[in-house]
Amino acid sequence: MGTKLKTIIFDADDTLWENEIFFRESEKKFCKLLGDFAPPHKVIETLLESEMSTLNIYGYGIKGFVLCMIRTALQLCGEGLTATMTREIIEIGNRQLKHPVKVYDGVKETLEFLHGRYDLLLATKGDPTDQNRKIEASGLQHYFSHIEIMPDKKIDNYKSLANRTGIEIKTTAMVGNSLRSDILPVLELGGYGIYIPCQETWAHEIAEKPAKSNRFFELDSIKELIKVI
Repeated sequence: MGTKLKTIIFDADDTLWENEIFFRESEKKFCKLLGDFAPPHKVIETLLESEMSTLNIYGYGIKGFVLCMIRTALQLCGEGLTATMTREIIEIGNRQLKHPVKVYDGVKETLEFLHGRYDLLLATKGDPTDQNRKIEASGLQHYFSHIEIMPDKKIDNYKSLANRTGIEIKTTAMVGNSLRSDILPVLELGGYGIYIPCQETWAHEIAEKPAKSNRFFELDSIKELIKVI
């Protein structure tokens, strides 16, 4: 990338710290709770359908996830859904909201090196209350000149972010674990995409990799980022 690069935007969840793995753990507990009414694959399928159909209402994050679990339970259990089961669904979400933030190995060292050399931004999506909690708990906020919790991560959202911050997308690299949300929109706008897959990916975020390009990079770990930059 050389001297062309001026700005680096980092995704947060599953790029800087663990996140999606806790959704999978919550789903397992939810499937067990509904075990008398539907097999696990049916519970997960129905839950995903509920999430996709309500994204424009509930948005991203744990709170919307809990509401979708309740909707799914109503759909699959009908009159068999008890108050005790509903309380347990809410408790599944509460436990996830209280989960400690675990920053990935190499993140702090990488940000420390890049800080001052490039303009670093943090752009994430999800429930603002929960995202702010995780950002503060991570202890990473001082590395970023701008932190934004976006309603979504589509082309227009990145254009708005660029307009508010004054960055030029063509001299910007987006670092993230989601091809759909982090990489493809920025590539479409002429920027650079640095894709770092994580062990768990939400079905909604799965997309085909872009064609081979000198603006797209795939890394095994954030520890490799400095060499690519």
